[in-house]
Amino acid sequence: MEIHAVSTLITGDRAARLDARPPARPPRLRRWLTGWAFVTPAVALFLLMGVYTIASGFLLSFATWNGFTPQWTWVGLKNYADLLYADLTLAPELRRALWNTLQVMVAVPVLTVVVALPLAMMLNSVTRLRALLRSVYFLPYVTSGIAVYYAWRYVLQPDGAINLLLGSLGLGSLAQPQGWLGNPDTALPTLILILVWSSVPVATLLYLSGLQAIDGNVIEAAQIDGAAPRHVLRHIIWPLLRPITIAIVLLGVRDALHGFQIFLIMTNGGPGGHTDVLGLMTYRLSFMKGLAPTLGVASALGWLLFAGAVLMTLAFGRRVR
Repeated sequence: MEIHAVSTLITGDRAARLDARPPARPPRLRRWLTGWAFVTPAVALFLLMGVYTIASGFLLSFATWNGFTPQWTWVGLKNYADLLYADLTLAPELRRALWNTLQVMVAVPVLTVVVALPLAMMLNSVTRLRALLRSVYFLPYVTSGIAVYYAWRYVLQPDGAINLLLGSLGLGSLAQPQGWLGNPDTALPTLILILVWSSVPVATLLYLSGLQAIDGNVIEAAQIDGAAPRHVLRHIIWPLLRPITIAIVLLGVRDALHGFQIFLIMTNGGPGGHTDVLGLMTYRLSFMKGLAPTLGVASALGWLLFAGAVLMTLAFGRRVR
């Protein structure tokens, strides 16, 4: 009787262990199909919105199309030739837009660094109200771009706040009777300053995070050794902030290459094309020509922009190694 009870107990314990075993793994095919069931929608969306769109845009650069006719008209390299030299209207327009884009590409990153680094150093040295000042400096970035551009356009009009302020300060000779955006000599510099104003907040926060990551003992040791503040900035702080500076410059170059919203809203390329940039020219060729078959030319210009961006990125990458 006792032996039977022990045997029953052992058998029950073995059954309990068998029930506690993890379930058998599904076959490899089932696991493979399950994985692809989750991945397939994302892959299909990428192929449709990414690969197909890029391939179509590249093929379109060798054709003419107005966006409505069912078929393209293949023209080979004619679109590229028209942009570069063949077309007596497009080629000069492209060169002018390229020159304006280069000015923006150089001026905006340089001025952003020149303004943002001192601001970040000032914020880093402030102990009280640092969070409030950081929020104030970041305000231009979080404000809606279109609303800000319209506000700036109103301020820069002939009877806007800038001219009124200059007149009240006795500097009426500096006021622009046709407005700061209506004068060919001041339109592009004014837009560059607005772009710098909108880029400084992010750059300041990036520099501030970099400054706070620097070991204070390094700066203190340099000061004990008799290093002047300018030497500390030049030989310690600036080299340590080099990766952040590179990121800020690349962001500025990117915005200069494909950004066009501020130019579209505030000047639409005027006056007389003095604020026309490559991004705005691409937009105009794509959507502002009515039924004219200019989508192929716009696509070709987009691919020229892409090639230029790749070359500049490679050159810049080799330069900063």
